[in-house]
Amino acid sequence: MTRRMMSIDTHESTDNDTIVAIATAAGQGGVGVIRASGSSETIHALMQAVCQQRTLTPRHAHYGAFVDADGAPIDHGIALYFPAPHSYTGEHVLELQGHGGPVVMQLLLRRCLNAVTNIRLAQAGEFTQRAFLNDKMDLAQAEGVADLISAATESAAKSAVRSLSGVFSNKIHDLVAQVIHLRMLVEATLDFPEEEIDFLQKADAFGQLERIQNQLGAVLQSAKQGALLRNGVNIVLVGQPNVGKSSLLNALAGQDVAIVTEIAGTTRDTVQQAIQIEGVPLNIIDTAGLRETNDVVEKIGIERTWAAVANADVVLHLVDARDQLTHDDSDNPADAQLLAQLHERVARNTPFLTLFNKADTLNEPPSNPDENSLYLSAKTGAGLDALRARLLKIVGFEAMQSDTFIARERHLGALRMADEHLQAAYAHALTQDQKLDLFAEELRLAQEQLNSITGEFGADDLLGVIFSSFCIGK
Repeated sequence: MTRRMMSIDTHESTDNDTIVAIATAAGQGGVGVIRASGSSETIHALMQAVCQQRTLTPRHAHYGAFVDADGAPIDHGIALYFPAPHSYTGEHVLELQGHGGPVVMQLLLRRCLNAVTNIRLAQAGEFTQRAFLNDKMDLAQAEGVADLISAATESAAKSAVRSLSGVFSNKIHDLVAQVIHLRMLVEATLDFPEEEIDFLQKADAFGQLERIQNQLGAVLQSAKQGALLRNGVNIVLVGQPNVGKSSLLNALAGQDVAIVTEIAGTTRDTVQQAIQIEGVPLNIIDTAGLRETNDVVEKIGIERTWAAVANADVVLHLVDARDQLTHDDSDNPADAQLLAQLHERVARNTPFLTLFNKADTLNEPPSNPDENSLYLSAKTGAGLDALRARLLKIVGFEAMQSDTFIARERHLGALRMADEHLQAAYAHALTQDQKLDLFAEELRLAQEQLNSITGEFGADDLLGVIFSSFCIGK
């Protein structure tokens, strides 16, 4: 079912129910908001029952009492009415803004649910889902709402706002328009094979395809940056006891997150701290030192270390700089054995960086041997800026541009699949007999992948998964 088929021309709800929910976060606050969305009849009945007014002037704040069934005030606050289609959901919307105490909010919510018929508690994400179904926003913009709410850094929030405002969607719509135009040329050639004029050559069809591929590649690269801002990166610190893992965690975090002592084996469990480098969220995970031990608690910590290593996006192997460990040889058999174990357990293609810590103890710290190694001192801070720059390079983050948008893994998957279909289309077009029917089919499949990003052809089950991750008031 296409999004256009699912959209509502009458600006009424997708079923006969009006929905209502608390739209502000749980807990105490200065202001709490109850939001209701649905049919004109039910919303006006709710105004009469709760606000004691037949109607409210659209988009004007009305101060007064919110009353219970006996007319006694539950709270005093502001009521706002947004008639369809000029509302968040595209339906008739009533917002009641009262005091943000959890008890008064629940009382007011219960009053709304009992005041009129055909009203029910909203499901998670249902307000935004109705906005999508009523063509108030596309699917990428709807996801931008949730990403803006959950943004962990300033850069992520700004990128989510760009997605919400349509920056990402506009790029996709432009690509789709170009693919459709190319499909039209190919279909015309298929429909009129007897024509001597080579439509594809005259229209520079292959040049168009190449330009589409290049543009798609640029969008995919931007989407990768947006996904980094949204998801963050898990960076695991590993090494023998007392090599300075906890000290490095504290230095990167800028505060004493982990306990640091001279006693080997102080850290017995994973300690996680979220930091950001140039707006990129990083989860730094300090782990128990890896060594042979008979201590039951320490063994459990070491098992958790190996589990963290297996799930890491980046592994930082800390070594005491005085041991002069390299990838080729070592004077320390324990370090050499640990290095071999790490390479066995680290997931394939996971970036791996060796850090020679405590470089301040060397008389003359050597220069960094290669791009996979770095000398630093968690104690003095020497080399930390180089480490931060190296991490950004490893995770593939470039300086954020003014048009950077937030992206999700499903967006990346759709863009990659679209690119594969375009490559297949190009391959069919280059064959000696020019398999134009397969060329056209690959273009159609590429368009479907791009459309799935904005929801033009989104399936109901996909929409359910996406909107169920929203909070109730959205």
